[in-house]
Amino acid sequence: MYPLRVSHRLLLTLFVSQSLFSAAQISIITLHAIAAGILGGSDAAAGMPTTVVTFSQSMMAYAMGIIMGRYGRRMGLCAAYGFAFLGAVLGLISVLHGIFPLLLISSAGMGIARSGSQMSRFVVGEMFPAAQRAQMIGRIVFAGTIGAIFGPALVEPSSRLARFLSLELTPEPFLAHTDLASVVMPGTEFSQQLTTGPWVMASFLIGISFLITFFLLRPEPALVAEQYSELPHHDLGGKSKHTLRELLRLPNVQLAILSMLISQTVMSTLMTITPWHMHLADHSNAQVSLVIAAHVLGMFGLSPLTGYLIDRYGRVTMMVVAALILIASTIISPLSAQMPYLVAGLFLLGLGWNFGYVAGSSMLADALRGAERTRVAGFNDMLVAFCAGLGTLSSGFLFGLGGFLFVSAGGGALALLLLALIRALSVKQLALKQA
Repeated sequence: MYPLRVSHRLLLTLFVSQSLFSAAQISIITLHAIAAGILGGSDAAAGMPTTVVTFSQSMMAYAMGIIMGRYGRRMGLCAAYGFAFLGAVLGLISVLHGIFPLLLISSAGMGIARSGSQMSRFVVGEMFPAAQRAQMIGRIVFAGTIGAIFGPALVEPSSRLARFLSLELTPEPFLAHTDLASVVMPGTEFSQQLTTGPWVMASFLIGISFLITFFLLRPEPALVAEQYSELPHHDLGGKSKHTLRELLRLPNVQLAILSMLISQTVMSTLMTITPWHMHLADHSNAQVSLVIAAHVLGMFGLSPLTGYLIDRYGRVTMMVVAALILIASTIISPLSAQMPYLVAGLFLLGLGWNFGYVAGSSMLADALRGAERTRVAGFNDMLVAFCAGLGTLSSGFLFGLGGFLFVSAGGGALALLLLALIRALSVKQLALKQA
C-alpha cells in the first residue's frame, strides 16, 4: 500500500519531464516549416514535417500503449523520450548538412515520442482516486502551457548556445553545399531564417527528461495505480481477459474516445486555418500571434480548474459543456474578421477542447485498468491523432470551398454530433448498469 504522497511525487516527476519535453518539441516546431521549406526548396515541403509528426504519432500510439502495458509506464515513457532524443539529434544533423529526407526521419522520431508522452495523462490519472482523477490529469495537461510559453522563447538563446558549441550554420558553406541560395530571402540575416539552435537545445532538454523519468519515476506507477482501481483485477504483465474489440464495445469507453476524438478534430481543423484566414483579412503577424496565444491559453491555461470542475460535476456533464463551448466558438469565430471575435472564438475553441479532452481522458481512466487501460488508451490516441491529421489536411480544402464560415460550420456540425452521441451512449450505459 503506497501513501498518497507517493502519487504526488510521481506526478511532480511527470510534470517536470513533460514540461521539458513540451518546451523542446515546440521550440523545434517553431522553425520546422522554415527549415523544411529551405531544405526542401518548395512551399509544399514546408508542411511535410508537421504531417509526418502527426501520422507517425498516430501509427505508433497503439504500440506505445502495448509497451506500457507489458513493460511498465516508466520504461514506456523512457522509450518515448529516447525516440525524441534521436529525432532531435537527426534533426540537428539534417540542418547542419542540408539533408531534407533526414529532417523527415527526425520528424517521425518526434511523432513517435509524442505518441508515448501523450500517455502521461493516463499514467497520472490511474495513480489517484477517482474523485481526484480529472484534477490530476488537468495538471499534467497544464504542462503543455510551459512548452507553449517557453518553447518559442528558446529559439534565440538556443542559437547562442549552438554558436558557443560551434554547431551553428554559416551561410556560405551551407548554401554552396545545398544549392538553396534562391530559397533564402535576400536582405535577411541567414541566422534569422535558419538555425540549428532549437535542435541543440531540444537534445539537452529531452536528455534531461529521459534521465528524470528513468531515475525518479519510481516505484512503477502501474503498481501504485492498483490500489486506486475500482475494477476487478487484471494481470499487469500485459495479458488481458478481454480483446480490444470487446473493450471498445463498452458504452463509457466509446463515449470517452468520441469526446476526445471530436474535440481534437474540431480544434485542429479550425486552429490550422485561422492564421491563413487572418492573413487574407490583412491582419499582422503580431495579431495572428495574439489570437493563437489566446487559443493556447484556452487549451492549457485553465487545465487545473477544468479538472476540478470535471471531478465536481461529473464527466458526462462537462462533456456536454465542452460541446456547447465548441458550438459557441464555431458561431463567434466567423461572425467577423475583427480581432475581438477571433480572440474570443479561438479562446473558446481551446477551452472546449480542454473540457472534452480531459473529461474523455478521465472517463477512459475510470473505465479500465492495467494493461487493458494502456492498450485502449494507445488505440484512442492513434485514432485521435489520425482524425486530427485528416482535419488539418481537409481544412484548406473546406476553406477553398466556402471560406472560414464553411470550416466553422463543419466544426459546429461535429460538436452537435457529440451532443447527440453523449445522450445516446449515456442512456446505453445506464441501461447496461441496470441490467
